[in-house]
Amino acid sequence: MKRFKLLKKIKFFLFLNFFIYRAFCQNSPVDYNIIQKSADSLFKAKEYRAAVQNYSKYLSYSDSKSLTYNRLKLAGCWANLLESDSAFYNLRKIAFEFNYKSIDKIIKDSTLTVLWSDKRWPEIVKKVQSNYDIADSKLNKSLILILDEIYDSDQGYRKKLKGTQEKFGYESKELSDLWKTIQNHDSLNLIKVKEIIGKYGWLGSDVIGEKGNSTLFAVIQHSDLKTQETYLPMMQEAARNNNAKPSSLALLEDRIALGQGKKQIYGSQIGRDPVTNKNMVLALEDPDHVDERRAKVGLGPLSEYVKNFNFVWDLEQYKKDQKLLESKN
Repeated sequence: MKRFKLLKKIKFFLFLNFFIYRAFCQNSPVDYNIIQKSADSLFKAKEYRAAVQNYSKYLSYSDSKSLTYNRLKLAGCWANLLESDSAFYNLRKIAFEFNYKSIDKIIKDSTLTVLWSDKRWPEIVKKVQSNYDIADSKLNKSLILILDEIYDSDQGYRKKLKGTQEKFGYESKELSDLWKTIQNHDSLNLIKVKEIIGKYGWLGSDVIGEKGNSTLFAVIQHSDLKTQETYLPMMQEAARNNNAKPSSLALLEDRIALGQGKKQIYGSQIGRDPVTNKNMVLALEDPDHVDERRAKVGLGPLSEYVKNFNFVWDLEQYKKDQKLLESKN
């Protein structure tokens, strides 16, 4: 009888742990963001021991090479805790495995100064400098200059939208005129970007830099639906080959979905509520699991994203509003 009861307890314990593990895994995309913020806050407060735990926890959940930021912060924590072996372990990881190339960040990072006298420091600096030199030699500098101008044109006038709307109103002539200016520049930018893509294909940041790569996406994102649909397969292929950001592709897929009369997947597209005239997330597929989908493509929680548009994400209210809108259509 005692053995039977013991077996029952063991089975219950295993089941409970499995349930907790499963629940954690299902919620882990959101947990990543919480852990990241906590780690950064602790790091800023110079609570390095606690920050180490959070950065390590974050890294243990992901093998993404884009997390060099966390490795660098972790190295800084260990350095300030006078644990140089652990600090150099992380520095070697990003320098030799992930080919980290931001030489300015390495040599100007004040949290790493304690490591400068260590005989292992020159090796790290030399490798990062080498990574930078190799990457820089591959860049198409003339094309980057062209794309920089296009980016400034694409984003410059859009940065005035919020201020113009707040000052003159949503239905104002001033805002309408600004949109006409934006559309004119979008048309000119699209001609240039089509020519670049037609000649070179969808170039990655290794050739045109992060900003140049973002410019290709921004101009296609701001084009008409037919153009977006034309370049979508090319951008999908570019994302698979690490020549485009999955997060950028997600935004384009959302915009195309809405343009086709479907629901968006990632909640990136914001519009105005026809009843309240306030900002809202446009038609969204399966809103209960949107943060999981967003996390998979490198986007933060929707609740954080919508703060940029001055409203609060209320999942339950959103589902009620969507149901009401759908019943009227």
